Amino acid sequence: MHVTLIVPAPFSTISGGYGFDRRIVAELRDLGHEVAVVELPGAHPVTDEAARDSACAALDRLTQGTKPVIDGLALPAFAGLDDALTAIGAVGLIHHPMSLESGLDDATQGRLRDLEKRLFRRLKGAVVTSALTAETLARDFGVKPDRIAVVNPGTDDAPRANGSGGPTCQVLSIGTLIPRKGHDLLLRALARLFDLEWRLTIVGSETADPACAAGLHALVDELGIADRVRFMGPVVGDALEALWQSADVFALATYYEGYGMVIAEALKRGMPVVVTRGGAAGDLLTPESGLACPVDDRDQLSKSLRRVIFAVDLRREIADEAWKLGQTLPSWASQAALFVQALQS
Repeated sequence: MHVTLIVPAPFSTISGGYGFDRRIVAELRDLGHEVAVVELPGAHPVTDEAARDSACAALDRLTQGTKPVIDGLALPAFAGLDDALTAIGAVGLIHHPMSLESGLDDATQGRLRDLEKRLFRRLKGAVVTSALTAETLARDFGVKPDRIAVVNPGTDDAPRANGSGGPTCQVLSIGTLIPRKGHDLLLRALARLFDLEWRLTIVGSETADPACAAGLHALVDELGIADRVRFMGPVVGDALEALWQSADVFALATYYEGYGMVIAEALKRGMPVVVTRGGAAGDLLTPESGLACPVDDRDQLSKSLRRVIFAVDLRREIADEAWKLGQTLPSWASQAALFVQALQS
């Protein structure tokens, strides 16, 4: 099978759930499939002329017999190409509707939602990364359920996290510095725990929304916790694994996740997890393996963090359950096989 995956540029560094794209490409190639990756320059998902021109050019360059798959972040660039999407049998790879992103003004969100409603219906089908996104597309965007395939992200085998081994609880949060990730809420919740020994490390790109990133840096000064917080920027490979291994708790105060890949990674390593129930963020957890709080509830988030930071024995119990749950999560190889089935159906 030959697949053409169309994504925003640059493919090598696009963050968050779009790591799914890179892994699926690698796994498909390992299975013997040919995969071409077409990168669209320009602004996404609120597009500019460069994005729209590159989308049109990408369609013109499609090879005969390929199966075109368009990442949901790139899909708005195909506005006005509705008939062409239908004609080529394009499939959408939808992590979550872009109109659900935080930080958009009401008018922009409305325009983007209307556009997605129209374009989703012109696709041959949609591959989504969670049951929640499947439900959302069917209920709110008019996509027929029989045209939606759910392929959850996979996980790699990973060693169990050792933890810091020290008296200070090391909290790790991973997510691009954008409003949707709720880092401001996490900082405010932790700042209340002035009587406990904790340190927070935030891993995530600061370039997607420079204003948000600058605001977070200012916030730690305002809250008086600059000496307790490290902003690491993007970290990958062995350096990221070292952070996983030395952390005691994983926390994410997200407003919306289509799946929550980083939460799965925490469970895979047997880390206690404290998250907000933004989208599917809490769906991976059992009551024994982590604590899930209401979205935008600073009081509850702070109380939950206090429990796991203060009660070391409880933290160990949660870690044991997280490890057990993490070992049941699917592999990338199995999910790539499901992805192939979805494209062939």
